[in-house]
Formats: sequence, C-alpha cells, structure tokens
Amino acid sequence: MATFRDLLSQTKSQITEIEPGEAEALRAEPATVFLDVREPDEFEQGAIPNAIFIPRGHLEAQVESRIPDRDSKVVVFCAGGVRSAFAAKTLGELGYTDVLSMNGGFNAWKDQGRDWSAPRTLSPEQRNRYQRHLLLPEVGEEGQMKLLDSKVLLLGAGGLGSPSALYLAAAGVGTIGIIDMDVVDESNLQRQIIHNIERVGMRKVDSAAKTLKLLNPEVNVITHDMRLDASNVVELLSQYDLVVDGADNFPSRYLLNDASLKTGTPVVHGSIFRFEGQVTVFLPHDGPCYRCFLPEPPPPELAPSCAEAGVLGVLPGIVGSIQAIEAIKLLLGLGDSLSGRLMAYDSLEQSFMTYKIRRDPKCPACSIEPEEIVIAEYDQYCTPHAPHLAH
Repeated sequence: MATFRDLLSQTKSQITEIEPGEAEALRAEPATVFLDVREPDEFEQGAIPNAIFIPRGHLEAQVESRIPDRDSKVVVFCAGGVRSAFAAKTLGELGYTDVLSMNGGFNAWKDQGRDWSAPRTLSPEQRNRYQRHLLLPEVGEEGQMKLLDSKVLLLGAGGLGSPSALYLAAAGVGTIGIIDMDVVDESNLQRQIIHNIERVGMRKVDSAAKTLKLLNPEVNVITHDMRLDASNVVELLSQYDLVVDGADNFPSRYLLNDASLKTGTPVVHGSIFRFEGQVTVFLPHDGPCYRCFLPEPPPPELAPSCAEAGVLGVLPGIVGSIQAIEAIKLLLGLGDSLSGRLMAYDSLEQSFMTYKIRRDPKCPACSIEPEEIVIAEYDQYCTPHAPHLAH
C-alpha cells in the first residue's frame, strides 16, 4: 500500500518545480499567474501581491472561472510546497499546459526577503453577511471586496430606484449616491417600496438613505437633494463608477447620456410604461448611446408620464431588479451586459424580448470626442410636466 511519501514523490516526478528566485523572475512576465492554494487563515497572515487565491479544497471547482486561459503560465504555491505539488498535478489533469510548483512555498519566499504583504480580507461579520456571494466562484471574496469598493449613483429614488437601491445595498455596494429633489407622497407607496407611510412628506433621498442604512449599516449613502442639470451632472458622474438611471423624463435622459459620454461613466437604463418595461446598458464609446437608441424624444402626447398613464405597481420592481443585476455584472466584470441590446418585458404576456440596438456612426453625441461634447439643458424637447425625477 502506498504511503503519503510515496504519493508525494510520485506526484513530484510528474510536475515541474522551481525555486522562489526563479518564480520571482517570472513575475515580470505579464502573462504569468501566481496561484495561492493555502487556507484562508494562512492567506490572511501574508501573501504574494496580486496572486489569485483559491484554497486547495476549492481548486477544481473554481480555477476554470478564475484562470480561464489554460495556456497561461501558472506558478502555484502553498506554505511549503506539498499542497502546491498536488495542485500542480491537478491543474495538468484539467488541461493547463504550463504549470510550475514553487518549492518551499510562501514560507521560503518570505524567509528569503521577497515581496509580500498582508492582504485585505473580509471581516468575520462580512463573511457571514455575504456568504452566499462567497460561495459563487465568479464572485468570491475578491469580487465581494470589489463591490465594497464600488460607487453607484442612482438617478431617482422612485419606482425603479427603490428595488435597485435595496438590492445594491444588500449586495454590499460600498457607496450609493441618490439624487432626487422630490418628497414622499402617499401615491408613491403603490410602487416605491423604499419608502413607507411614516415617511410621507419626507425628502425622498433622506427616506431612501434611512431604509438602506437599516438594511446594511456598512453602506455609505450619499444624498443629493437637487435637480440634475447641466451645471452639476459632470461633477456628479465623475464621483461614481456607474449610474442606474431611473429617470422618467427625456431631458434627464439626454443630459445623462451626454455627461456619461464625457466622463466615461456607464449607465444602466430602465424605463416603464403601464404594463411594460425596458432595460439596456450604455457603455460610453463602446456601444450605442441613448441618442443612437432614440435620436429625438417622441411628442408629449405619445409619451405620458406614470402620473398620466398609470403603471402596474409590481412592474418597476422587476425592471429595477434587472437594473441592479446589470450594475453588479458591470462592477464585477461578469457575463454579457445588455450593451447593444434592449430587453423588453411585457407583464400582461409575461414575456421577455431582446432587440438589437446599433451604434449610429453619425450620432451627434457618441461619434465625437468626449472633450467636444457640450453639456446643455434639454427641457425644450420634452414633456411639459417635469417636476418629478423618478418613476
């Protein structure tokens, strides 16, 4: 019967080992990936900067999503070189073609005075709160920390902004800005679930902030109790990683579009009308913009507001939740965004349809350089009723 030493010896005969000095030389090569297979408590004590961390017990389940290129040069290490040897053999069996195990592991690397640091990690409380995210290989601790570092601006604390804000806060987005200049009205409560009857008459941004802090006290909520206009839009967008657009009027949408192109800030757009909703993503200069999608606003009689035409109360919950998903995907670099595609939802038919949106090479906004874009007001183009920012 084979002993552990026999298995280790056999494994080492089937892999390639390198010394820490050789591994350090490989760090200068951009295509080289360092893979740390130690346990979380070991990782927290110190790690090689920029190494991908996958505990040995999760290697088979996570490595394909974390290191998708099987031809990458992978330097795998543990504390002393034993677990990394078995991990290197496993990687070879999974089809990775250029795998090296670092002899002596992190302990030898550290003892020889090579570069290391104590990595930033989640607190025990954060691990408990976000444990369902941590179980997803595509998110994990690294992705959760990206969310904690992210800054998202919500345009409107109304029907679409309510579910988006709640799910983004619950997901751990570290900073959420909310811009809205309205107050909570009892008629809002049919769909704007971030507010309640006790908040009637309260500023919407303050009501929303209170709800989000109760849901997740760690979230930094920044309130912007103001009207979005040409004088403040560029400065506002420059402070955030992306915008979730819950505006219900065309002046705000065109203004947001132009400013996002100027600042390079992605926009997750949503809109609702009666029983139907739409979601798309606008990535500045990397796909169509709002003006490509809708060069000119429709006449007011063809685009009444929710106050005029009505809206099914549940509808913004569905559309706003999809906006939150798209925002998280963008922040984490997951999947395919809705850039270049319009997702249309019909609640009466319970159907989703997706339509292509093509970039207009002659678009007056995205076909020119960002510095050439002029930020201006567009009130003259849209509906005469304009007091409310959000659905």
